[in-house]
Amino acid sequence: MLAYSSRLPLIAAGGIMDGAGIAAALMLGAEAVQMGTAFIASDESLADADYRARLASGAASGTVMTRVISGRPARSLASDFTRFAQEVDDGDVPDYPIAYCAGKALHAAAKAAGNPGYGAYWAGQGAPLSRALPAQELLRRLAVELHDALESHRPRGPVPSDVTYPVPGTAD
Repeated sequence: MLAYSSRLPLIAAGGIMDGAGIAAALMLGAEAVQMGTAFIASDESLADADYRARLASGAASGTVMTRVISGRPARSLASDFTRFAQEVDDGDVPDYPIAYCAGKALHAAAKAAGNPGYGAYWAGQGAPLSRALPAQELLRRLAVELHDALESHRPRGPVPSDVTYPVPGTAD
């Protein structure tokens, strides 16, 4: 495992949407987690109404990988833009930041014409688990869930003296 073979801090990301996910990452050796999709629906997010509506709908279960939005592979909610991307060969997509700037311009033009379906609706595979809460409340709930998850996995009783556990950053 990377956590046991590196002295660098490991930050886990991807699919972490609740306290149990945070606990799992920490138990596997991560020092911290990065949670993007979990905060899109928060009041403080800059996500527009269409983005939030898509995230709260069945569209959250249909994330897709695409390069067309930014020029780099990324996961997004399915949209008119990602459907368009299926027709574009990866080799024809300009690199970042050209593709990203073109995508932002396309979204602005489409939205002005009444079609919001060309936004960069970034979302990970955990999107169906998103919660529309203020960030402070989401953080409070994540802390409670993390505590509960760690408590439920805490060893009960004494640890046998002949059992050893690897310690990250040490050579054994």
